[in-house]
Amino acid sequence: MSGPRKPQRIIPIQPLFASDPKVYPRSVSGLFQRWRWVFAWLTQIVFYGLCWLPWNGRQAVLFDLDARRFYVFDFVLWPQDIIYLAVLLVLSALALFLFTTVAGRVWCGYTCPQTVYTEIFLWIEQRIEGDRPRRMKLDAAPWSAHKIGLKTAKHSTWLVLSLWTGFTFVGYFTPIRDLAAATMTFSLSGWETFWVLFYGAATYGNAGFMREQMCKYICPYAQFQFVMFDPDTLIVAYDEARGEPRGKRSKKAVPAEQGLGDCIDCSICVQVCPTGIDIRDGLQLECIGCAACIDACDQVMDQMDYPRGLIRYSTENALKNKSSRATIIGRSLRPRVLIYSAVFLSMLVATVWSLALRVPLKLDIERDRAALATETTEGLIENAFRLQVINASEQPRTFAITVGGVAGIHLPQNLELTVPAAASGSVTAQVRLEPGAVRAGSHPIRFTVVDTVDPQVAVTEETRFWMP
Repeated sequence: MSGPRKPQRIIPIQPLFASDPKVYPRSVSGLFQRWRWVFAWLTQIVFYGLCWLPWNGRQAVLFDLDARRFYVFDFVLWPQDIIYLAVLLVLSALALFLFTTVAGRVWCGYTCPQTVYTEIFLWIEQRIEGDRPRRMKLDAAPWSAHKIGLKTAKHSTWLVLSLWTGFTFVGYFTPIRDLAAATMTFSLSGWETFWVLFYGAATYGNAGFMREQMCKYICPYAQFQFVMFDPDTLIVAYDEARGEPRGKRSKKAVPAEQGLGDCIDCSICVQVCPTGIDIRDGLQLECIGCAACIDACDQVMDQMDYPRGLIRYSTENALKNKSSRATIIGRSLRPRVLIYSAVFLSMLVATVWSLALRVPLKLDIERDRAALATETTEGLIENAFRLQVINASEQPRTFAITVGGVAGIHLPQNLELTVPAAASGSVTAQVRLEPGAVRAGSHPIRFTVVDTVDPQVAVTEETRFWMP
């Protein structure tokens, strides 16, 4: 008989990744926090208000996908204007490169939607649940009627704001007044309902729960932004030479006599950080450049009667060489910044110039595919073309159509087309030419479309006439 079995040792399963602890940002006030709220107000006034602004009897900004028209104040953009979308994307990328090279993640800290909505959601959370210690205590406490009430109030407010955000976003693609009327009568289409709920859920999840996780792990900009940094890029920096060695002390103590720097190791800079990092550890990917730690540290320095600026906006070179503010500003005009600025300004000026000279008229020409050429009863050679005229203005126009490019080429009668405001119209044009007027083959000709009232509104397009 075999002996008794040895008890098996149970090996605990180790997770591959340790979950990050929840970040409870402490509220802070100061210069940079006020600027963050200024930008939060500005961006949200534009976002929530612009779609309600009337303009020429319609919504000022509307991306009408069904009609394939984009309305941006006085501009009516068609699919043929997609070049402007491409230019806008290039300008946005150049602006991001330029601002990042000069001032680091200033976009993330002040105007990124993730940062702005997280700040708004945190403000709601603080008003309902209290500041950092009370929120931490509430989450650690067992469930009770008081806790359920506070959590319900917070999440209900978040949900209302999130759904309103989703509704507003969809209002830029469906006229928002029509969308509001359909919402009140519970007659939203399936797609409208889906997108309102989808963007509402995205806002609720990203700003309410994911928060700093979006900035640390998901946002692609956070992963490659260091490529655009250099030693003269402005960043939120801790002056280690001044602050170390850190340590606690009384207000009356003289740091030099105790062998200490100006940092009193209060960790308030860590408590106010929305991503939960310690800026004293140096530049980190998770830092979004919001400067909350600067405001917090300045308040502590004021209380200790120490000079402000232990944590401040500076550059690696400035900290290393103890450079003045004038030197920092002067180094901002380095070659890569000047190149980015020149390219950005050149494209911006060219785009504005193009829009200013843009003619609110477009012409597309298609040849009749049934026959290249036919002979009329008068013995003339005729080619048929279908002309689609797009009136990109917001007033009806009547256009006169003429043809040229080859001697003797003509239309059998005066051809005019009336096109409603911000609409398109089409007409068939029979182009005729005497036999033998040109050699056999294909020949370039020009169609010209001119507004009968305003000759400045005109466009010319080329096509080809086939002579058998």
